[in-house]
Amino acid sequence: MTEETNLYQMVSVHGGHSREFCNHAQDTLESMILRYIELGFKWVGITEHIYPPSNELRYTDEIESGLDQKFLKENFKKYMSKCRVLQQKYQDKIKIYTAFETETYRGFKKLVLNAINNYKPDYIVGSVHHVDDHCIDYSPDSYQEAVKRAGGIHALYCRYFDIQYEMIETLSPAVVGHFDLIRIFDSNYKETIKAPDVWQRIVRNLKIIREKNLIMDFNLRALKKGAEEPYISAQILEKAKEFRINVVPGDDSHSVSDIGLNMAKGIRILQNAGFNMKWPKPRLYR
Repeated sequence: MTEETNLYQMVSVHGGHSREFCNHAQDTLESMILRYIELGFKWVGITEHIYPPSNELRYTDEIESGLDQKFLKENFKKYMSKCRVLQQKYQDKIKIYTAFETETYRGFKKLVLNAINNYKPDYIVGSVHHVDDHCIDYSPDSYQEAVKRAGGIHALYCRYFDIQYEMIETLSPAVVGHFDLIRIFDSNYKETIKAPDVWQRIVRNLKIIREKNLIMDFNLRALKKGAEEPYISAQILEKAKEFRINVVPGDDSHSVSDIGLNMAKGIRILQNAGFNMKWPKPRLYR
């Protein structure tokens, strides 16, 4: 870590996807926690993906690997159990939160509320990776298919933010994950965001985040994937600051090498934008 990051507490509100429990990640969960400790993180939320409700709604890589819904649900149960063990094992070295990341497709309310009731996470990250059950962030081809299904890029953005609003309103997640993930394969996103029908929805969603006093994930994984800026983009970040919304770094790590990556840049962006560097912790269920 750099001298710059040492001026502030190192935290991640959205991190810790591991190969044991996420098919598109690498490394073991314990090795990732050890890396967080090595780098001096004060606290981190381990936020593995929830299991799908059916085989139909699996990720493409899960389908290709032959992982069915039954296996994924059982593996999620193992994740929650193992994360609790590691939480206790390393409690003298780092504060670990055992959390999970939601999906937002049909039936998500019942799925997520059942998982909360059954597994008692410390908190959840509310994310949208699907628009009308079609995954938007798997590949450029899947994204273009989503654009086609929606009837155009503006319509896709509008539908994404409508689904996100429903998720926030329904679940009140402690953390809203990668708010503008919808821009992932849109090279013209800075202009798309400005479209009145899109911007109106963005402001609406920011307002409910503020009303519910939720945290927004300043997701640094976008930088690893070659994006110019993290999720949240500067235009939206400025509005979030205006609304006095809490924004906290999330490395969205999928390997040991991801942990802490671009943290100095992320902290610098938030500092320059005038955000409080005393990171608030997520609201816990217990």
